[in-house]
Amino acid sequence: MLDPYLTAQLRAIVGASHYRDDKEALIAHSYDGTPMLQALPDGVIYPESTEQVSAIMKALSFYKVPLVSRGSGSNLCGGTVPIQGGVVMVMHRMNRLLELDMDNLTATVQPGMITADFIHHIESLGLFYPPDPSSMRISTIGGNIAECSGGLRGLKYGTTKDYVIGLHAVLASGEIIRTGGKLMKDVAGYDLTKLLIGSEGTLAIITEATLKLIPPPKSKMTMLVMYQDLYAAARTVSAIIESKIIPATLEFMDNPTIRVVDDFAKLGLPLDMEAILLIEQDGDPETVARDIEQIRQICIREQADTIQVAATREEAERLLTARRSAFTALARLRPTTILEDATVPRSKIADMVRRINEISTKYNVMIATFGHAGDGNLHPTATTDARDVEEIHRVEQAFEEIFAAALELGGTITGEHGVGVVKAPFLEWKIGNTGISLMKGIKKAFDPDNLLNPGKMFAKETRKRVVIQYE
Repeated sequence: MLDPYLTAQLRAIVGASHYRDDKEALIAHSYDGTPMLQALPDGVIYPESTEQVSAIMKALSFYKVPLVSRGSGSNLCGGTVPIQGGVVMVMHRMNRLLELDMDNLTATVQPGMITADFIHHIESLGLFYPPDPSSMRISTIGGNIAECSGGLRGLKYGTTKDYVIGLHAVLASGEIIRTGGKLMKDVAGYDLTKLLIGSEGTLAIITEATLKLIPPPKSKMTMLVMYQDLYAAARTVSAIIESKIIPATLEFMDNPTIRVVDDFAKLGLPLDMEAILLIEQDGDPETVARDIEQIRQICIREQADTIQVAATREEAERLLTARRSAFTALARLRPTTILEDATVPRSKIADMVRRINEISTKYNVMIATFGHAGDGNLHPTATTDARDVEEIHRVEQAFEEIFAAALELGGTITGEHGVGVVKAPFLEWKIGNTGISLMKGIKKAFDPDNLLNPGKMFAKETRKRVVIQYE
């Protein structure tokens, strides 16, 4: 429990109704989208301004109480589970579009704004904000920034970090910092904006973001390509990029994913296909038509079974929505769904898919694979049951080998989900001991008392690197 004087201060800052420590509130904020992780906080607070966040942190800093900031808690790395107790700061009251600057094509927003709401509003004004995580109907802009979220359009347009050009943030001490601004060029000192993006709430609390907007594409075409050979589909991804075509979307689904997505979305997909590629190109009409025809020829060369081009925008949106529902659809199969995001260079997609399948067979676990194949970001997803301790152990072993395989192929342990708790034991595999020491030094400079999201990013001990042998 927190000191009564502290809770009185917190209630005075935000109002009595916006600080809660009742059982319902604590339980509701004890977990996020990550399965099998839960820890109770001591209190939950709902600020409405940067100034309130600053006052809250000054109070917590005095009492040395940890804080976890969160939006909708849709992350999949345990990033917002309060594993050391303390206070959970929920940003949903800070959900306003503060400014839309048409002269500079920027938007300034608070962190609690729902991503899809922001995107739809911007598009209604004839502008475009490309980052589109699959969780965008519930995820917040602040959460996207904390995790550096990707999305289906990441291949062509980049990820969240490419569109955040300025931030207001509050340090653990309660001091307010401002980074970047409405500038396309700014090399005044270290790039603190980029440092905070993807820092998972461990360095500062983001309270305001200036986002870059761009003109929307003039036209789009969407293609669905089906394969009897899974590896031919993976080879197609590499061949498209090698031909110097960068689609707006290049998504992959294997057979188990196809089956559950079709059952969920009722698309009438052929269930005997081993893989499907969902490809979208946008831009000028002539360029789009030319690129789609070139992609069609590549798919034919790689022995695609069926190629379909969406006849209408509604049909295309239905296909894209179905792909976004893959995680939801898989979650219907068994009580526990563990979705990961091992990422490799695009040229290694076929090799990575093969290794995932071999590892799945080795440990006798059900793993469906889908993801952003165009940028090498695959989502191997295990459907299991947390009550089956022996099976969960096999799933953990399988994912450990999948991460090791990704690194051996020149990849990484996470492309967009973040490190949090889940990937912390493997971070040293990727960046080495020197990298860990450097990151800890940065954390110490921002947060000397380790109050912001403690226990995340850095593991108490590193997992021993597994050695994988393939025939």
